[in-house]
Amino acid sequence: MARIEGFKIKNFKSLQDITLGRLWNQQSSEPLTPMTAVIGKNGVGKSTLFDAFGFLSDCLKVGVEEACDLNGRGGFERIRSQGQNEPIEFEIYYREEQKARPITYELAIDIDSMRRPFVLRERLRQRRAGQKQTGRPFSFLILNSGKGIAWKGEKEGVDEYKQPNLIELIESIKKGIKKEESKETEVVELEDYRKLGIATLGALKQHPRISSFRKFIEGWYLSYFTPNAARGLPLAGPQKHLNIHGDNLGNVVQFMQREHPKRFQSVLDRIANKIPGIDKIEVRESEDKRLLLCFNDKGFKDPFYAQQMSDGTLKIFAYLLLLEDPLPPPFLCIEEPENGLYHKLLETLAVEFRSHSTGKGGSQVFVTTHQPYFVDALSPEEVWVLEKGSDGFSKIRRASDDPIVSNMVAEGLPLGGLWYSDYLDVRQ
Repeated sequence: MARIEGFKIKNFKSLQDITLGRLWNQQSSEPLTPMTAVIGKNGVGKSTLFDAFGFLSDCLKVGVEEACDLNGRGGFERIRSQGQNEPIEFEIYYREEQKARPITYELAIDIDSMRRPFVLRERLRQRRAGQKQTGRPFSFLILNSGKGIAWKGEKEGVDEYKQPNLIELIESIKKGIKKEESKETEVVELEDYRKLGIATLGALKQHPRISSFRKFIEGWYLSYFTPNAARGLPLAGPQKHLNIHGDNLGNVVQFMQREHPKRFQSVLDRIANKIPGIDKIEVRESEDKRLLLCFNDKGFKDPFYAQQMSDGTLKIFAYLLLLEDPLPPPFLCIEEPENGLYHKLLETLAVEFRSHSTGKGGSQVFVTTHQPYFVDALSPEEVWVLEKGSDGFSKIRRASDDPIVSNMVAEGLPLGGLWYSDYLDVRQ
């Protein structure tokens, strides 16, 4: 399963310049853990960090111009960091599998003379097999304003800094001068420079590494689950995966009951251990072909329906069902999973997330939270502290960077308790 080892964000709302984990040119930094939690006070930028992943996903799906307006973002000028004139930039450093050579994706978005956002720069690069980790990766996709080159093979790449012919080629493309395609690279010119190059080229067989990265981002799951959505009555019909809002919860239950009964029974057993009284969960089909999600409570003959269940029961059920997906997403991002849950369930939920993320074929889990009970189950290496700097922009640091905090946790003190007691705040 693919893993993000690090990422960098520049000029996106309050995230004017933050880095989490390891990048290609910061090899001394520790990579992100399979389970990562970001904590902080209200208003420090946790929701913005969550939305940064959503924005990248939207850019791939619909293009950068539409992505700037989706989900109430309000357009490019509203999401670019206040007072900044530089492009919005993202950098992702990830591995397709544990022993694979890391790949770096870089994206810069700016506005043109018509004040419309477009893809200014886009690049994918990877070190060659056997190359030193301190060496510069070789690019296999370089696009400037929708024009550039792409490497056709799987193993090689080009270093545009060391090959004058390549630089000349890029410059000639910018000027519109026609050039014959070489055997190693092909000239690329996108029809719409508001769309990502990985969206277009990732659909072509001759670009397997680009295609692999595109599928990786397409597979991200950002949870916008709301219990009220799960209380709806969807039309009957089994569905493999829970959608981002959770309004197809009954459809997924129907699928799991039919196709993966043992997995589904595992979910029920774990829920029964965490929410006393729940004995059985099933779906029933109404006369108008809609699904009713039924919860059988011990001691009662008739079932309770989703419309009658508490927010917490529906949330814990949805999260556990998500973790039991036979084909889980590579990257699972959840904002404040603690909302509506009994505080003693939070530590258990954190353990469930970690167990899933570190298990074979499990998703990488990224969570934002402001609940100390959830953080109690985590290690300092898994927790990042987000704060507002004196300039109004967000700053981030790993909890394990503070030796005092690491030593106190090693002595048995819970990390969430230390946070509650202000030990994770910056000390002057």
